[in-house]
Formats: sequence, structure tokens, C-alpha cells
Amino acid sequence: MNILQYLTISALDAPLAYQIGMQDPATPIMEGIIDLHNDIFFFLVLVLTVVGWTLTRILWLNSRGFRWSSTYVFTHSTALEIIWTITPAAILMIIAIPSFALLYSMDEIINPAMTIKAIGHQWYWSYEYSDYQTKGVDTLSFDSYMIPEEDLEEGQLRLLEVDNRVVVPTHTHVRMLVTSTDVIHSWAVPSLGVKVDAVPGRLNQLSFFIQREGVYYGQCSELCGVNHGFMPIVVEAVSLDDYIDWIYSKLS
Repeated sequence: MNILQYLTISALDAPLAYQIGMQDPATPIMEGIIDLHNDIFFFLVLVLTVVGWTLTRILWLNSRGFRWSSTYVFTHSTALEIIWTITPAAILMIIAIPSFALLYSMDEIINPAMTIKAIGHQWYWSYEYSDYQTKGVDTLSFDSYMIPEEDLEEGQLRLLEVDNRVVVPTHTHVRMLVTSTDVIHSWAVPSLGVKVDAVPGRLNQLSFFIQREGVYYGQCSELCGVNHGFMPIVVEAVSLDDYIDWIYSKLS
């Protein structure tokens, strides 16, 4: 990635080569996902350390010819069995409490200020801004196609750029309605912490609250056909004033 691409992506809001970590969070939900991941990883390291040390100790003692019959109190201990049964149960309870809270918050739709409908096709996305209607007909809708590699400009990302971005204001509760016209797709943007299937004949919904301006990249995350890897998603979060100017330019 060259310097121009680094300037284009102010934060880690798109996948990078050899990346093993998560993208930078732009919503409270994604922050919660990362925090829960880190908390669970703490217990994972703790359990692996204890179990690894125990197995290593047993193998080392066996190689020294240690006679386990002399430690009957440890190999047939009721207290020890109670401990190794209760401890994992307690760890699971500790993990479950924040996990359930996060799951419920992800499903919560909090008085959305605007609604956007995403429709999956083979192999592109269509968007409808349902809050702008004239006589019951949507006045703001467009298709979003991936920009071919030969048409990319300097600094644009291969397989991720689209000709029409989804523009939303920051610090605003946005509701997304997701469906499909043919096969199952999946509308997913990692930095926003959202991923929902687009199912034909079904209307799924999600919400997000973007806390900072930026351009966030995602892709269809469901195997939807031969061009599955060529229907990216780009969400551009701007200030409320810039969003109003963009809406005015689209409706005028």
C-alpha cells in the first residue's frame, strides 16, 4: 500500500495485507465486540496455560518414572474434581453476562432517525433511502457496482471500491433494511460491527450509530455465486451538514 492509500484511509477501516487483527471500531457495537473478544482471550490464555502446564508436568514426571500410586489423594480427590467442574462453569457465567448484553444491544433498534434499504442482486447492491418519498414513491435510489480494476484511480482499493457509496451522517441512529431479489447475500461491514443475511422474500434489519467520519469497506459475506467476491460495500460517514448537502444534490 502506498502513501496515498494511507492518507485515503485515516484509520484501519479496510483489510490490509497480512492483517491478523480486527479493523478499527467506528460504532459502539464494534467496540463491544472487540472488548468481548479481548476478555474471552484472557480466559483462553489462562486455561491454556494451566492445562498446558499440567500436561507437561505429567509427561515430565512419567519420563522420570514417577509412581502415581503414591499420590492417590491427588488423582482420586473429590475436592479436586469439584474445583475443576465449578471453575469452568464460573468462567462460562462470567463470559455469558457481557455476551448476552452485547447480543441484545445488537438487536435493539433505537428510534432510528433514517432508514436505508439494501437489496442484494447477482452481483451488486441497490440502495433506497426510504425517508425521501414523493407520492409514496422513493425519490432516492441507486445501484452500487464494484469499480473494475482497470478503472481504478490512484489510491483506490482493488475489489473494494464502488461507483456509488452509501452516504450516512455521523452521530445518527441509522436503520438498515436488508433483502435480496435472487439468492442469499450478506451485508457486512466489519468496522461498523454489522453483518446480516439478505434473504429473498424476507426483510431483515439492523442498526448502527457511527461515531466518526470515514469510509468503511465491506463485502458480501455469503457464497452467492460465481461473482460472490465482486460485490463490495462502501459506507461513507460524513457530518450532518455534508449529508444534507449530498441529499440536496441528489434530490435536485
